Amino acid sequence: MATILLLISVTVLYAGYNLLVKISSEHVPNLATSTVMATICLQIAALAVSSIFAIYLLSRGGQILQLSWPTYAWAAMAGLCIGAAEIGYFYLFGNFTAGKSLSASVVIPTVVCGTVIIAVIASQFLFKESISAIQITGAIVAMIGIIMIYTGSQA
Repeated sequence: MATILLLISVTVLYAGYNLLVKISSEHVPNLATSTVMATICLQIAALAVSSIFAIYLLSRGGQILQLSWPTYAWAAMAGLCIGAAEIGYFYLFGNFTAGKSLSASVVIPTVVCGTVIIAVIASQFLFKESISAIQITGAIVAMIGIIMIYTGSQA
């Protein structure tokens, strides 16, 4: 049960992240030429949350927080990906993409469903996880959904 609650919490928090980036982008002043400072603010806030959690763990005692160098290297690469994605998100939502902001109803489902599709493929080929026919069907339905969402927004 705890795993399900954590999964739901992470999903809600990730949705909040997506929606709050859009809201933040709507408050960019007209004279701004970049949203990079919003990205930096987002990352500082994320660092603060992680730091507070680390302090909490250390205050409980008995914690070993030292990890292996490969763990740090892969985490750093993940950080590079999310940092670049955040910059892209702010640009998609801001008025920097061909002079217009894209709607949250297009960007967020495309990114999230695209992530699901890539994860299913990567799970099979990179991690050698078995993928069921229902998962493959779900990925195909997600792809069709992305196409429908995107083309429907162009009408």
